[in-house]
Amino acid sequence: MSSEEFEKLQEIYRSLYEELKLIPDRAAKCHGEERKRLVRSFDERQGEAEEVLQGMEDELRAAPASYRNAMSTKLRLYRRDIGKLQRDMKTFAPGFGPAPLTSHGDRQGLYSPENQQSTHLQSQRSLLLQGTDYLNNATQSIERSQRIAVETEQIGTDIIEELGGQREQLDRTRDRLVNTGENLSRSRKVLRAMSRRLMTNKLLLAVIILMELAILGAVIYLKFFRK
Repeated sequence: MSSEEFEKLQEIYRSLYEELKLIPDRAAKCHGEERKRLVRSFDERQGEAEEVLQGMEDELRAAPASYRNAMSTKLRLYRRDIGKLQRDMKTFAPGFGPAPLTSHGDRQGLYSPENQQSTHLQSQRSLLLQGTDYLNNATQSIERSQRIAVETEQIGTDIIEELGGQREQLDRTRDRLVNTGENLSRSRKVLRAMSRRLMTNKLLLAVIILMELAILGAVIYLKFFRK
């Protein structure tokens, strides 16, 4: 039981009331069999409306406290409207009167087969409304799933694009590292070459110094020690 079920019953009642409120005026303008037919039709629709109102009362008892005041007010208005239509019907069709009740509280009389058929139609109408609600809920669920799928696809596309950008950055970084490695290799070769030249220069300088010392020693010997 829920306020949603109350609203469904309310829609059914409004549909029945729209049919009922037209009958008294039509009955006032008719006579004979046509008026009897309208009286039967009113009796059938009234019985259906009473069943719907009873269902609404059941929903009222099971509803949360925060909804009960509004639901109770609506029920009182609906019963007042039904009572007014009954009075109008008695005024325009004096032979009209509610059908007697059986021990089970159901309407019984000359038109019970029609009432049973009408009840069956009303049950089918309720099932149709429930099916429509289920279909609407399923459609909304599918729409939500589609929106989530689109959003997920968009997120996936953004991630792929971001990963592509990161890959390009990694490729550029790798290229820079390769270039840096090549530059370091060339730098090492230059340093090794410079080191070899420096050693060669040092050896040449040492040889020159030794030669100069040898020449100086020879000059000193020849000048001072050889006679």
